Amino acid sequence: MKEFKYTIDGKEYNVTIGEIDENNVASISVNGEDYNVQMEKEAEPEKKKVVLGKPVDNSNDDEATPAANVNTNNAVKAPLPGTITAINVEVGQEVKAGDAVVVLEAMKMANNIEAEKDGKITAICVKVGQSVLEEDPLVVIE
Repeated sequence: MKEFKYTIDGKEYNVTIGEIDENNVASISVNGEDYNVQMEKEAEPEKKKVVLGKPVDNSNDDEATPAANVNTNNAVKAPLPGTITAINVEVGQEVKAGDAVVVLEAMKMANNIEAEKDGKITAICVKVGQSVLEEDPLVVIE
């Protein structure tokens, strides 16, 4: 049993809330006068959708070469952790120093990762949607 005191427009009300039955009817006493009050049922909590990051695109599994199988000494490496949002080159493509080879999203910003030297792309070590850490190899230029 819970007791409350309210003052509304200068008038005092002593409210006692008694039992609440299985039909959600509460026994209430206001200034000694008894009432049965039908209460609304609690709303079911809304189920929230969980939205995760963009899934890794597995459609081109042969496009990304595992870093263990390539000479990563000549690789363009990630300057900071992030997610690959675009790959602008293909294996066998000739690139010049300064060409954007990969787009890396980090801290809500798209960063163009550029080739450090002229050469030919011999391996792509990442896929679109893949998360990378700092110094992870992205593409190999020889």
